[in-house]
Amino acid sequence: MTHTRLWIAATIIAVIILASFVLSVPHTRDVPLPETAANATAEVPVVTLHDAYRKGTHTLSGSIEAPNPCTSLDVTATLQGTASSSESILVSFSMPKDTGICVQQVVNLPFSVTISAPDDLPISATVNGVTATVKIL
Repeated sequence: MTHTRLWIAATIIAVIILASFVLSVPHTRDVPLPETAANATAEVPVVTLHDAYRKGTHTLSGSIEAPNPCTSLDVTATLQGTASSSESILVSFSMPKDTGICVQQVVNLPFSVTISAPDDLPISATVNGVTATVKIL
């Protein structure tokens, strides 16, 4: 008789453990879906720069916010407009996504680029093809 009681108690305990496990495990419909590129809000990058003009050459220097210290930065400056009338200076930043292991801490990366252009041209910037907000100091 004692073996029968032990088996009944073990079965009841096993059923309780199994039922609590089934009820406590999250179901796939309960997990929120990851944010896709279509509904993600893109942040507008901010570029802080200083324009030093001397003898037909602009030296643009400053900093840009990067997601981590391991991010590589490539900067180019080009004239936008026709050959006879330059309308603006475009500073293009390329920051490829880091695939390695790195501390995820936002840092300001310094940059400097020069371009020959007339004085008093407006300056615009893009970061990975996205138009950035430019703060000129």
